[in-house]
Amino acid sequence: MAQPPNHSRRDFLQGRAAAHTLVDKAQAWVETTSELLGLEAMSEKALHVRASRRAMAADFVVQYHEQDHEVADAMMSAFDLIEQLEAQMTIYRNASEIIEINKSAFEKPMPVESELFALLELATQINHATDGAFDITSGSLSRVWGFLQRKGRFPADEEIAAALARVGGNKVQLNSEHKTIRFLESDVEINLNSIGKGYALDQASRQLEQKNITDYLWHGGGSSVLARGCNRADRHQAWTLGLPHPRNPDRRIAEFYLRDQSLATAGGGTQFFEHEGRHLSHIIDPRTGWPVEGVLTATVMAPTAAEADALATAFFVMGTKAVESYCEAHTDIGAVLICPGKTFQSITVHEFGMKPEIWTRF
Repeated sequence: MAQPPNHSRRDFLQGRAAAHTLVDKAQAWVETTSELLGLEAMSEKALHVRASRRAMAADFVVQYHEQDHEVADAMMSAFDLIEQLEAQMTIYRNASEIIEINKSAFEKPMPVESELFALLELATQINHATDGAFDITSGSLSRVWGFLQRKGRFPADEEIAAALARVGGNKVQLNSEHKTIRFLESDVEINLNSIGKGYALDQASRQLEQKNITDYLWHGGGSSVLARGCNRADRHQAWTLGLPHPRNPDRRIAEFYLRDQSLATAGGGTQFFEHEGRHLSHIIDPRTGWPVEGVLTATVMAPTAAEADALATAFFVMGTKAVESYCEAHTDIGAVLICPGKTFQSITVHEFGMKPEIWTRF
């Protein structure tokens, strides 16, 4: 490994050396920048440091104030934690805690690490609250449609029926006293793809909070975002995010100003295949076994990134009327859905907890 460059104490106080230190310790790319996610320019003293590391098949990025140069080591520890969580939750390696659960939880109750167990409880709660629109047992459906292999295929009806028979929150039993999980039927499996990135961001934020680090923006793969504290470079003192047009990414159709909030977007524009003129996305309704049609993107604001992640997928599945009802019953949740049909106008979201906006176009 190359030797780290020499830096003066003045460099460290200005934050310049912090960027180099991040690179040396984590093989992450880092830059100081005068832009926030490509939006507004900032003054020189409000420069940000931006660091990224690959995990969970996505680029995890953190952005914080260059003035806070002393937090560099803590940010690298947060990246380390995200990698540890990937190793715990993945189904794409030879071994992980989730893989062991999938192998053995029908035969016997499997003990689960306490934080992961809390995530499974949250997933179960969201499954019930969304009437099954979010379901961590739906991996068999993604597999039969070819999306786990990233090779979309149109399965036969009997294949869909067989996969659907393995799906359902009622097939999983959690024991909160002993922190164990058991499958009540054979061939059940769990997959945390639709909540795992958000959970990783929440855990990274929790670790930073324990170190009294409060002002930063994280995102995982561009679809899961966690904002904490104050963006001192923004006139709103908030972290600014843009929602791109689902079919014209260069066009921004909404802006969100976030503080101590999380946001996630689910859409079928990046993973899909065409079959007989139909656009079949990778987001599958776990209640029917079929890819969802009729929604272009679903964006959710929630207190935690795990909730936003899971609900973005659920809202994409549920459709407009059910989403409105959900948000009316859960006042800490806001949503924006874009659906095919008529037209919409761009909006700016300053307040958290907004009522859902149902936009249509095309």
